[in-house]
This record gives sequence, C-alpha cells and structure tokens, in this order.
Amino acid sequence: MTVQARFLEGEQVYLRPIGAEDAEWYFHNLYDPETRRLTGTQRHFTKEGISAYIERKIQDDSSVLLLIALCENDELIGDIALQDIDPYNRNCNIRIAISSLAQTGKGYGTEALNLMLDYGFGILNMHRIELNVFDYNPRALHVYEKLGFKREGVQREALYYNHEYHDSITMGLLEDEFRARK
Repeated sequence: MTVQARFLEGEQVYLRPIGAEDAEWYFHNLYDPETRRLTGTQRHFTKEGISAYIERKIQDDSSVLLLIALCENDELIGDIALQDIDPYNRNCNIRIAISSLAQTGKGYGTEALNLMLDYGFGILNMHRIELNVFDYNPRALHVYEKLGFKREGVQREALYYNHEYHDSITMGLLEDEFRARK
C-alpha cells in the first residue's frame, strides 16, 4: 500500500498533490451527474485528456490543484484548487468539488476550504480570494458565507445548463476578513 503525502492536514480530511496515477479516479468523478450539475460542467472528457490535464496542472505555477482525502482511510472524496494566481495583485480564485452526495453535509468541504484558504493567505500571501457559485447551489452558498465570503455580484443567466439559464454569484474574501475570523 502506498503512503500518500499529506500536504495540508485537518482533523477529518487532508489535501494531497494530484499525480498521474489519479487520472482514472479524476476521470470517473467528472461523470458523476450531481458533481457535473453543481459545477456546471458541460464538456465531455477522455481519459487521455484528463491525463494530459493533470500533467499540465503539475507544471502550472498559476494554480494549485489538490485532492481531498479522508484522514481515517485515505478515501478520495473530491478536489480543490487555487487558480489564476496573480502574485502581483495578490489574488486568485478557489474552487472545490466533493465527488459524491454521500460525502456532503459532514463538514469535509468546509474543512478542505479552510485548509486551502489558510494556505492561500498564509503561505502564498494572497490578499483576495474569489469564487463563483451557481444560484441553484444553496448548500455551497451557505458554506461560503459561513467561511466569511461576501457576495460581490451576480452574473445574470451566465450558465446554460439542462435547458435553463442560471445566475452565477461572485463572492470574495479578503485576507484581513479571513484572519479576523480565525
């Protein structure tokens, strides 16, 4: 059994680097219907395309893509990323996907977000971290607000998914807001 590197570790979950060996898992999770709906994923993917994507992400200095695993048994339950890292203006965006409904509502996503936000503000020296969430995902909106994110705007009817248009809500968190909450 391979011992996984635990890059950022919490009480319930840890975040670890993604590698070529994770391509199969990542590929299958991109086809979970609920994950696709909540993330607004419209494209189709191939295993070869996912392998190439992972290789590019490993070399990409403008993003940090990590997998979320349970501390108790190393089960992979999702992924999280800081993307479009702008070191000059000290901002980036964050995204997260928990791969199955069975793993939601247990605080795993909140803990993973806290780990990544602490890394973004405390190690990467970000000043502002933003995200987008679709209006039909009230659970995620609640989590983001609980973490201190503020609603900054709405991109009206920005996503066309399943025969309907949906709003995309932009939220942001500043480093002093994050530190005040800790």
